[in-house]
Formats: sequence, structure tokens, C-alpha cells
Amino acid sequence: MADDLGDEWWENQPAGAASSPEASDGEGRGDTEMMQQETAPVPALSKKTKQPKECFLVQPKETKEDATKTRKRRKITDVLAKSEPKPGTPEDLQKLMKDYYSSNRSVIELEELNLPDSCFLKANDLTHSLSSYLKEICPKWVKLRKNHNEKKSVLMLIICSSALRALELIRSMTAFRGDSKVMKLFAKHIKVQEQVKLLEKRVVHLGVGTPGRIKELIKQGGLNLNPLKFLVFDWNWRDQKLRRMMDIPEIRKEVFELLEMGVLSLCKSESLKLGLF
Repeated sequence: MADDLGDEWWENQPAGAASSPEASDGEGRGDTEMMQQETAPVPALSKKTKQPKECFLVQPKETKEDATKTRKRRKITDVLAKSEPKPGTPEDLQKLMKDYYSSNRSVIELEELNLPDSCFLKANDLTHSLSSYLKEICPKWVKLRKNHNEKKSVLMLIICSSALRALELIRSMTAFRGDSKVMKLFAKHIKVQEQVKLLEKRVVHLGVGTPGRIKELIKQGGLNLNPLKFLVFDWNWRDQKLRRMMDIPEIRKEVFELLEMGVLSLCKSESLKLGLF
């Protein structure tokens, strides 16, 4: 009986099974598969098959020119970051004007650009918010704006470097402006013709914007500077690159062009005052 069972067991086993009836089916298959994996030949890679390449992050080599530029940028940024902010002065504006026009103006023409000290308001000493500064330079603002009823004009212009900065300034002057009508005078998302129509329809007391758009409004007859009493430059504020408004060549050029569109003559007649915030 035992022999019959033994013969029957061997007959029922699949090929490649373990050599002993006492060995379990799982162990037998596992050993056989491992042996097959170890002894199976590895197929040769075809010449056309591309082997996967390991990916490494390689830093690009820095050229001498790049290194020089990097050192210059770091040096300028470090100097600006470590230097103590200084309030703007009328002399700063006068010097920038002379430097800008010195290459294409005669000595006599340069002298004509000089502005009297009387046309400058007290500069911001870096302790003021915009509202507190405007209250200091224009304590009679409420009375002044109540008497203003001319369209296509403003009583006060605040000039800054960008549309985003203009929005920041408008938000920060709430305590000063009160019920005054304020208009955004920049190019971002606003067409110049739309601004011309708005200035024609209603009385505006305050304008905040960029010199380029203000210039364009004057050219197209949408903005008359004669009623203007105060022109304030956002002088001391610095952007992410630590540049002031007048440190940016494009903005500086537009500011000086704006000054020649009637601002300088109004300053000399003492009907217009300049402020450096």
C-alpha cells in the first residue's frame, strides 16, 4: 500500500519538482525558479538599442565675462543695501538735469534750466507717510479743492515709476485726500482716449501716475497744466532692484521731457511748487 502511494505521488508531480516527497510544493518551485534565474543567459543588447543614461545636474561653466557682471551686480546691490537712505534735495534734481542735458545744451541753456529755491517744497525727511507729507506741504488742501472746478486739469500730480506703485500711493493717501476725486494716470489696462474722456466729463483734484502717460495726455490736449499747484515726485522709494525712480534711464528721460512741457515755466513763475517725497 505504501509503495502504491509512493508511485502515485511521483506520477502526479510536474516536471522539475523537488526530489523528495517531504519537500513542500512552494519550496520546490522557489528553488527551481531561483536556479533558472541564476543560470539563464542574459540576452545581448542590440547595437541599435540605446542604454539609459544617468541624469546629473551639471552647473554651467561661468565665463570671465559672466563672473565680472555678477560681481558688479552684487557690488552695486550690496552698496545700495548697506547705504543709509538719504532724503532727496532740490540740488539732487538740479544736478540730474544738468548731467542729462550737458551733452546737447550750451552753458547758457543749462543755466536756464536752473530752478529757484522758492519753487521747491520741503522734502520728505523719510519719517512721513504719503498722507502726512501731503498734509505738511499743503495744509489748506480742503479749501483749495473746494474752489477747483476746472475740467481737463488737476490741482496736484504725483509722479511715480509704475502702475503698481501708483496704486500703492493712491491707497496710502486716503487720510489726506478725503472726498477729493483721484484719477489713475498710467497706461496699464487703460487707454489714453478713455482717460481724455474722463478728464473732459468731470472735475478731478488729484492725479497719480507715470510720466510717460501724463506726457501723452498733455500732447493730446486732455490735460491742462495751468491750474496745477503741486507736483510731487515719488523720489525716495526703491523697487526690488533698489532703484529709485530717477535711477531708471527710461523714467528719468520721460521726467525731464515732462518738465519741459510747461512745468519749468510754471515753476519759474512760482505758480507751481515741486515736492520730493
